[in-house]
Amino acid sequence: MARKFEVETIARVVGGRVEPTDDYWGGTRAIIRVDESRFPPECTAGLDDFSHLEILFRFHLTDPTDLNLAARRPRDNPEWPEVGTFGHRNMRRVNWLGVSRCRLVDVDGYDLHVEELDAVDGTPILDIKPWFPEFGPRGEVRQAEWSREMLTAYFAKR
Repeated sequence: MARKFEVETIARVVGGRVEPTDDYWGGTRAIIRVDESRFPPECTAGLDDFSHLEILFRFHLTDPTDLNLAARRPRDNPEWPEVGTFGHRNMRRVNWLGVSRCRLVDVDGYDLHVEELDAVDGTPILDIKPWFPEFGPRGEVRQAEWSREMLTAYFAKR
């Protein structure tokens, strides 16, 4: 079943935070700089009609030896239950992929000025999509109580 495929970096994060930490991403501003050597100037046309983007990126600073596919407690908190790999949203993933939904502040040619992108300076961006609310969850949304507690300060401002 394992099959490898290649993906290419289409942009990089410029500015914002330099260290990946768990909380206080609120108000963080950065630029997603699209690779102008590969894309024509009109590649960002129409994005300014959207308030939010969905970004697929690579956790490039993660230590590959820090991969543990067994169940473990989120943030090693002994009060929270052990959760399997697919019950987490952190960087310890087989393909080291992250997804973030961020606020689009401005489009300036190849530079997308964003807020609350939880990726750090230098992060390779693999895809950029405008956020359509129609692609959001349908029906009742459930969430584990431990995750609500864990994320209380995730998008808080420092």
